[in-house]
Amino acid sequence: MIDKLVVIGVGLIGGSVALTLKKAGYVKTVIGVGRNSLNLERAMEVGAIDDISDINSPVEGASVVLIATPVLQNHNVLQKLSWAVDQGVVITDAGSTKRDFVRSVKTLYPKSFSKIVPGHPIAGAERVGVEAANDELFRDKMVILTPFPKTDKDALSTVENLWKVCGAKLSKLPVERHDSIFSSVSHLPHVLAFALVEMISRKNGQDNLFEYSGGGFRDFTRIAGSSSEMWRDICLANKDLIVNDLEEYQTVLSELKRNIVSADEDKVLGFFESAREARQEHLIKKKND
Repeated sequence: MIDKLVVIGVGLIGGSVALTLKKAGYVKTVIGVGRNSLNLERAMEVGAIDDISDINSPVEGASVVLIATPVLQNHNVLQKLSWAVDQGVVITDAGSTKRDFVRSVKTLYPKSFSKIVPGHPIAGAERVGVEAANDELFRDKMVILTPFPKTDKDALSTVENLWKVCGAKLSKLPVERHDSIFSSVSHLPHVLAFALVEMISRKNGQDNLFEYSGGGFRDFTRIAGSSSEMWRDICLANKDLIVNDLEEYQTVLSELKRNIVSADEDKVLGFFESAREARQEHLIKKKND
């Protein structure tokens, strides 16, 4: 049971955590902190939070702090949580990149970060803000934790239980491996979706190409409706790995382009069959798991 949860960034993720824990009766009070007063007021209206506080003000009696802001805000937010670190409050986050978060923690609190537990829920939607929050968002979704070697066991257990109550499945990864994996399977796909929409929009002339798009275009580009600020921050925070993945992707595209230009039927077919089989194997394995 969490007595008082402080959510910094009451949007899709932060709002969904609050709603889920409140519905489960696992938290007594949720305090919302954020830049947008209208969003915080709306969060109170929908029952996601019980009260509003300011980022610069300590929250008396806080048990857990969840940081759910765009990742480039992490350092500034952590800097203003010295009161929580001093009081031994458990702090966790929900960012898609972990190296930058860990660097900030070690820089700001080199001797007192045992109760800070980095985390990343693999859940989201193209809609943003507390209006998009729901109490089923994390059901059967994966949450990755990247604890420090000397993370306090009780703090880790607190964060694990928080996500279990949300219905999530927990996994742990080293920080470097986390950022490498999610550069490939999450960050790169979002970049590609945004890039495709931008390319089509630039080609629009007399004909509005979007009007002729079908389900394939809709499915491929759904994630391009996500928060542009969030994805800008992710790209900058994880830029070295994302750039490497973009270069590998361009190599694969160049290979396919050469085969199409040369009208090599077997190579084009083989390229598509190889990708299709890899995807099918993944889906079968995931189903069996």
